[in-house]
Amino acid sequence: MKIAYIFPGQGSQFVGMGKDLSEQFSDAKKYFDEADSVLGFSLSKICFDGPEEELKKTKNTQPAIFLHSVALWKLLKRTDASMVAGHSLGEYSALVAAEAISFSDAIRLVRLRGELMQKAGEENPGTMAAIVGLDAGIVGEVTSKACEMGIVQAANFNSPGQIVISGSVTGVRKAMEIAKERGAKLVKELVVSGAFHSPLMQSAKDKLKEALDAVTINDAKIPVYANVTAKPVQRASEIRNLLFEQVTSPVRWEETVINMAANGTTTFIEIGPGKVLQGLVKRTVANAEIFGIDKAAEVKL
Repeated sequence: MKIAYIFPGQGSQFVGMGKDLSEQFSDAKKYFDEADSVLGFSLSKICFDGPEEELKKTKNTQPAIFLHSVALWKLLKRTDASMVAGHSLGEYSALVAAEAISFSDAIRLVRLRGELMQKAGEENPGTMAAIVGLDAGIVGEVTSKACEMGIVQAANFNSPGQIVISGSVTGVRKAMEIAKERGAKLVKELVVSGAFHSPLMQSAKDKLKEALDAVTINDAKIPVYANVTAKPVQRASEIRNLLFEQVTSPVRWEETVINMAANGTTTFIEIGPGKVLQGLVKRTVANAEIFGIDKAAEVKL
């Protein structure tokens, strides 16, 4: 029996996240305090008290979710992980869990990543849309045809029949039209601050590379399944390059979950805010045990 720990990405945030952990566990509070000290502002206050509009800013959302996830992980002190993975920014949480990156270095990277992605979204406006009910091959045909109107590509392969596309407003909206014509059950434009995991994030990718090159990354103690390849990685040099490529590449989450199950995982445990990944795993792998921990009341030390 193997256990995989998985860490959520953007969209799982909520005002009040982590407040109960910080109040009830001194070991968790020290990570919220350290984050405030490292970043030079009170990220913990934004997590605990909002306002929601401030928490929803990409530059704050990403480090907030990372902080909540890692504080929980460190508090739990789990030693039974066979493998880890994270969705988009959650990959940084997974790398801390695998002891490939230090907490302080990772939260600096995640804050910078959020700032750069938010700025890229302002400089190169784009959008994203969820498509439900079409397989990956058909979505590929849809985006290829819609490219005549502007940049658009698959950004997240989340679970069977649930794919998010990303790109220019004209490209994404044309793809939405074509997807409806091709029989999609649901096509919905998302409220986002940029076209994440698309070529419109290239400026963020280039600037993040400087920070990635400067930070210390160690070989991971356990396999980390990378978003870009959906395959396990442990070597530091590969981790660094995959974090760079991740900014403009699709998140291959469905394939990641399938590969983790194929490599022996029978239990998936989501660590961090919300239940998004638990739902995606349920729709992807049959007969797996699936749990989540995101509140102090769920912590059993």
